[in-house]
Amino acid sequence: MSLLSRLKGISAEDRRMIEEIEAMLGPEPEEMGFIKNLFWGRFREDLVFPYPEASREEREKCDALLARLEDYLKNEHPSILIDQEQYIPDWVFERLFELGVMGLTIPEEYGGLGLGVTSYNRVLELIGRYCASTAVVVSAHQSIGCKAIMLFGTEEQKRKYLPIVAREKLAAFCLSEPNVGSDAAGQQTRCELSEDGKYYILNGEKKWSTSGALAGVLTVMAKQRLKNPKTGKEEDRVTALIVTPDMEGVDVFEKNRSKAGIRGTWQARIRFTNVKVPRENLLHKEGKGLNVALSCLNYGRCTLSAGVLGGATWAMEQSTKWAQTRYQFGRPIADFEAIQQKIAKMAALTYGMRALLYMTTGMLDRHDPDIMLETAATKVFCSQMGWEVIDEALQIMGGEGYMTENEMERVWRDHRIHRIVEGANEVMQSYIFGYGGKQLAEQMLAIKQALGWDRDQSPIENLQRIVRNAFNPALLRRAVPLAAELFLGIRPEAPRIRRVHPSLRPWADRLARLVQQHTHYFKLLSKWEGDAIVARQAQQARLADNAMYLFALSAALSDMDRQLRQGASGVAFEKDRAAFEHLFDLLEIRIQQNLGLLRRNGDASMRRAAQATLRYVDALPNQDYYIHEASPVAKGTGKPVQKEHIKQFPGDRYVTTGGDGAPAESSPARSKA
Repeated sequence: MSLLSRLKGISAEDRRMIEEIEAMLGPEPEEMGFIKNLFWGRFREDLVFPYPEASREEREKCDALLARLEDYLKNEHPSILIDQEQYIPDWVFERLFELGVMGLTIPEEYGGLGLGVTSYNRVLELIGRYCASTAVVVSAHQSIGCKAIMLFGTEEQKRKYLPIVAREKLAAFCLSEPNVGSDAAGQQTRCELSEDGKYYILNGEKKWSTSGALAGVLTVMAKQRLKNPKTGKEEDRVTALIVTPDMEGVDVFEKNRSKAGIRGTWQARIRFTNVKVPRENLLHKEGKGLNVALSCLNYGRCTLSAGVLGGATWAMEQSTKWAQTRYQFGRPIADFEAIQQKIAKMAALTYGMRALLYMTTGMLDRHDPDIMLETAATKVFCSQMGWEVIDEALQIMGGEGYMTENEMERVWRDHRIHRIVEGANEVMQSYIFGYGGKQLAEQMLAIKQALGWDRDQSPIENLQRIVRNAFNPALLRRAVPLAAELFLGIRPEAPRIRRVHPSLRPWADRLARLVQQHTHYFKLLSKWEGDAIVARQAQQARLADNAMYLFALSAALSDMDRQLRQGASGVAFEKDRAAFEHLFDLLEIRIQQNLGLLRRNGDASMRRAAQATLRYVDALPNQDYYIHEASPVAKGTGKPVQKEHIKQFPGDRYVTTGGDGAPAESSPARSKA
């Protein structure tokens, strides 16, 4: 149990949540990643300079694939049909398998192309320019669907399954459940070893499994009762299994549901009833399923970001072209500063997205040991900034942007989902804050417990403890600078960024000062809020966003350094240089606004307004509103979902729903999608 879980001023629910999250994440890596160092006020130049690049051989191989792929996307790919008809035709999958896209990162000895993470994301960015639905399916197939086998599979498992998913069949990932979204550790699907030890008996239900109804291979997470070797007690742990849909008891009872965007993707609902999964289909180790899942999500969060980057870049270019050619008041609307403001913002944010994404994929390619915060920040930044870009683009195109044939409204619909999936952004913000500052917070808490006054102890006990610890040299070396910073305002020096191109020195110095501010305000916020910080998610989000912005600015600085050292020139470079400078201004403004909001904000009135609204809505009748199907307090009491005029995608059995959208009864299939 960590120091944080022993905080005295937190609720039992928050304490339990901290303990569960710590158990899920496991021990800290031996080496801290880039973002964790930012919380300490350190700038690890060696992690971001020089800007990571694939080898020349890999770039050439990827460039050739991109040329073939773009020819297909421009001339054959039915993006509009996919959106309108809500499915991806079989021939599209066949073409993608033929091109090698579906096995791009699978090693050559198993039938794939053997390319790296950066190359894979370049491919996803290109697909995202043309069709978000297809980008999501390709991402789900390779980043999470079969990635677990690539990372954790035995040699026998790799030989058996990887050639299939590289050349023939889709793979799907089964983590989410009716009552499991962001709370990945709350799995209700269970598995237990059979008496003869030959099988895992799998029971439960999965939801939101992209391509689950089309896949030939499923990676399934399930709770298993195991003995803790340290305590000797039995406890629930998550285990990962390889399942195929032809196993008896696997029931895809809903292939898909109609939705606002990425309409060509299919998210299956799958029920497992006494499925006998061969023991050799265990992935990694028993009880290590969450390690498998979280490792896969590192890759999925990048490929999601790549698809958003592709869509946002297209939206920026399309809307800018529109502004140059759309005339009002006798001149192009691009002449007006209100439109130029949007164009500059779109250029700056897409530049930042690209720099951040390929910085993170470079870290994955070189196998950095501590990468989870960086992939989470990449996902949050790209999904949020991508949405801002696309929304501005639609605004520039006006009423025509809302029309289906101009495709902007499809891009707008498609990309709203990305702030929700692969870890909702609000959850990721708390994760970045909590996990990024955890080690620093524990050091501060240890100092407080050693030298601070404890109201639960008597005066004599307090004095004895404080005097004893006051003569501990190691403790004092940490405590004195901290006290000087918190009570006297004496901050440690800003980090020095030395490896940057001379012309970028002003921006490097600005960034160093922002890093200094970040660690200072993290410490101050911990002092101001005390134990209450655990529940202050609005405050957490402000510093989490700042850490994310600092990472993006670091990536942008490194990328511009790379371009300058390579002698870049021309209109494309000029655009990037101007976008880089504007990005610094935009994000520095956001950082300073967040720092100001740490002290002067509307959080207290927000909490009162939220509670008043909750009491008001609680008095409204449930039957007039939709209620979540797994609600422990209101299941079955909500407004019935209305499906009469909505396209349905039943599975092998037709499933009707009750007032909460959950299955109510089953009968033989009435139709096929």
